[in-house]
Parts: sequence; C-alpha cells; structure tokens
Amino acid sequence: MKLSVGIFFGGFFAALGVLLFLVAFGTDYWLLATEVGRCSKAPEDAGGEKATFHHEGFFWRCWFSGNVGENNASMWNFWYTNQSPSKNCTHAYLSPFPLIRDEHNSTSYDSAIIYRGFWTVLMLLGVLTIVMASFFIICAAPFASHILYKAGGGFFIIAGVLFSLVVMMYVIWVQAMADLENYTDMKKMDCPDFAVYVRYGWSFMLAPIGVFFALLAGMLFLLVGRTIYLHSD
Repeated sequence: MKLSVGIFFGGFFAALGVLLFLVAFGTDYWLLATEVGRCSKAPEDAGGEKATFHHEGFFWRCWFSGNVGENNASMWNFWYTNQSPSKNCTHAYLSPFPLIRDEHNSTSYDSAIIYRGFWTVLMLLGVLTIVMASFFIICAAPFASHILYKAGGGFFIIAGVLFSLVVMMYVIWVQAMADLENYTDMKKMDCPDFAVYVRYGWSFMLAPIGVFFALLAGMLFLLVGRTIYLHSD
C-alpha cells in the first residue's frame, strides 16, 4: 500500500515537473521589457506616446508596439490578448537581449554570446534528461524494476539540478551580461526621457517550480526503487 502511494505521488510530481519544464522551455516569456520614450518630434507622433514591448525565451525574441499605460512594467501588457496583432520576431538561441550588435563593442557581445551558449546547452541537457527520466519510469512501472526506478529517480534529480543552474545562469546573465545600464545610457543620448522596465516573465517563474517537483519526484522514485529491492530479497 505504501509502495503504491509512493509510486502514485512520484508519478504525479514527475508529470508536473515535466509539464512545467516543457512549458518553460517552449514559451518565449523568460524576460519581459518595456521601452518608453519618444525620440521623434514628427507630427505623426502627436497622437500619444508609444512604447515598445519585448519578450524573449529560448527560441524567439519578439517585440511589438503599444500605447503607454499607467503601469508599464506590468506583466499583463504581454498577455496574448493584449499584444499587437502583428509583431516582429528573431531567433534568440544566441542573441543577447535587448542589445543589438552594432550598438556596442564586440568584446561585450562575444562574452554575452559565449555565456548564452552555455545557458542554451544546459537548457537542452535539462530537457533531454527529464525526457529520459520519464522514459525510465514508464518502462519501470509494468515490471516493478528497482533498477529502472532508481535510474529514473536519478535522472529526475539530475534534471532538477540542471534547470537550477539554468535559472541561476539566467539571473546572472540578465543582471551582469546583458549590460542594460549602458543600453539605457546610449538611448538617452537621443531620447532624454527614455526608460526601460525589465522583469522576469512567467516562463522564467515556472522553471523553479518545475525544479522543485522534479527533485521531489526523483527522491520518491529512488525510495520506491530501494523499497522494491529490499522486498525482492
């Protein structure tokens, strides 16, 4: 009875962990940024101040225009129903956000590219590991194999550790590597009232929750594997 309960909750937490990891991996809302500041005095700009909204993830970096609101940093500005019908997107696999290469020196760009490359590799390894962990657990269920349960549990823990590193590296990258302060100073040369509001998005927030469930599932499956091994003697 206790073994069945452990398997059930292990599978439940594992399913949540896999779902959250895949959603975080596949959606492009790890980072949200809003640029506010009218740089042009053209008559067509008289209708109201505009803002540029950026969001980026593993696959894409996108931006679209909208009106300046009371709370420019709000996540609701990036909700699907609040986005512009048309927006521009570019590949973000090796793209430091929100900088453009021509707007700063090549040394900082190359450093950010290398760092982002390591982050990309860890992200892919984390997704691959948790998929392999799920495969081991699915194969272990019909045969009650303690080896497969232990292997699956170990892979879930490894996946949790990898995604923990992914989250920590992303925080370091945004705070230190993206060089947002210099980007803002450069923009203010042409737009004195320019301001940029940056915050982490819901894709980023899902990753630590997925880490918790993956680690919990991994420990439960290791315990299940050990229990099956002890009862098989």
